[in-house]
Amino acid sequence: MSKSQIQNLVSMLHQIVDNNSYKKTDEETATIVVNHLNKFWAPSMREKIVEYAATDEAELSEAAKLAIAKL
Repeated sequence: MSKSQIQNLVSMLHQIVDNNSYKKTDEETATIVVNHLNKFWAPSMREKIVEYAATDEAELSEAAKLAIAKL
């Protein structure tokens, strides 16, 4: 997967986090995000975001990191 495709996944992940974080803890948000990713993202997309987080998680929010850890 190219760098731009990875950046697109990171961007989509942050949009999902942002849309589900109102008045929730990072842990609560992460649980919602994991459910969304499991329902709507292809396994290859989930694999790529997990691989990305293992090598470069600097751009990821805390809730995004927690969600990825739960995948």
